[in-house]
Amino acid sequence: MSKHLILIERPADWPSDLPPLPLMTAKDFIDANDETDLAADRQLRVINLCRGYRYGSMGYYCSLLAEARGQRILPSVGTALDLSRKTIYEPLTEDLDEDLQKYLRGHDAREIRLWIFLGRASNPAFQDLADDLFERLPCPLLAVDLHQDNRWQIHRVRPIGLSELDRDQRQLFAEALQHYLAGVWQNPRRRSPGRYDLAILHDPTDALPPSNPRALKAFIRAGKRLGLDVELITRKDYGRLAEYDALFIRETTAINHHSFRFAKRAEAEGLVVIDDPISILRCTNKVYLAELLRTHRIRTPATQILRRERTLELEPPLDYPVVLKIPDGAFSVGVTKVHDAAELKDVAERMFQKSDLILAQEYLYTEYDWRIGVLNRQPLYACQYFMSKDHWQIYQHKAGGGVVEGAARTLPLERVPPAVIKTAVKAARLIGTGLYGVDLKQTRQGVCVIEINDNPNIDAGVEDQILKEQLYEEIMAEFLRRLDQRTRLRYRGG
Repeated sequence: MSKHLILIERPADWPSDLPPLPLMTAKDFIDANDETDLAADRQLRVINLCRGYRYGSMGYYCSLLAEARGQRILPSVGTALDLSRKTIYEPLTEDLDEDLQKYLRGHDAREIRLWIFLGRASNPAFQDLADDLFERLPCPLLAVDLHQDNRWQIHRVRPIGLSELDRDQRQLFAEALQHYLAGVWQNPRRRSPGRYDLAILHDPTDALPPSNPRALKAFIRAGKRLGLDVELITRKDYGRLAEYDALFIRETTAINHHSFRFAKRAEAEGLVVIDDPISILRCTNKVYLAELLRTHRIRTPATQILRRERTLELEPPLDYPVVLKIPDGAFSVGVTKVHDAAELKDVAERMFQKSDLILAQEYLYTEYDWRIGVLNRQPLYACQYFMSKDHWQIYQHKAGGGVVEGAARTLPLERVPPAVIKTAVKAARLIGTGLYGVDLKQTRQGVCVIEINDNPNIDAGVEDQILKEQLYEEIMAEFLRRLDQRTRLRYRGG
């Protein structure tokens, strides 16, 4: 198989005046599984030319699944999300404003549209700018609007599709593509991250926060004992992030949510961040997690990714009942158990109004789920979360808006079956080095990972039953270790 693959949404999306290259439709790429060479080829270089990369779209999921399979994909999911809002990508480009004055000296126009094809500028005079932008936002096709009002500024950067290019532009793209495929792919340069001020982002109005008020106070006390000045902040403090050295997110995270923008901004400012943006990205989407765990052969309930046109094509068939999941649901929201094909079709159609893909998963009942807290690849705490009374989930959402939560029990790590701990740590290491909560079910067939949470509950009276104040100190000490490490690297010029 070729080491290059170009993804398009439909065969007609590849114009006849472009050279013949290995092409695949998005749906075929998404449907690839263990039986195909494509899903297992980690050396594959994939260029995603779908019509768009909005969150939840086919283009988004192509990049998401390629990353889960360990393949090199352009654009990455992180870049696709960076480009979704100016408030996200602006911190990555604002330092170019001074360079713009140099690049555009002598231009009298008030507005300039620059096209960038795989890093190559449509106008050679702007190649230096194109290099800088492509390094920060590596995306196959970009349109960049530059405005001058006393000084030049980047007004907008957006991904574009092949359909927006005229014949001459397609020729430039074809040349850039051939040059790009002949080169060596490199990971984009990451900015180097900048006694300490730590901000805890929380939402006082959240009905189901990751940490209750007593836990937040415990974090503040633990930080103080370690020499950290800890302050609670809310979404209105976005503009103050640069005042801090570290950010700890204690809000329910989502990609299309201000918590993700906080994480991205904090990372761009050089703060130590938990949850970091990559962890949020990887954990908040169940499609990504399913593919990641499958690729690394970690046991999960039998799972299928469903597209709208394959709602009833469960192959191999899953026995009913089947659990349907919206990819980015949290606290049991967007999760429904269906008992037959008719119910599956009805529920799936409603879910498809929110996402191009959903998950169908084997239903496994256990009296409780294990939750193993993992910090920097080491187990931290262990809980058993019991199903709510007369319900099949831990959280039961009532019609009137109330929530019934099952009981919880925290155990010393030495009393947890070793297979549970080993599986949880192995799964968490696929995500990163942050703070994660790995949910597992222990069955006769073995231990199954249900999901990995990027901002697990740390509630006073529940997760801290065994370690007490030590639990909070362990987490604050990890921030301190990373802050000290960052300072040493800067001192040495690293």
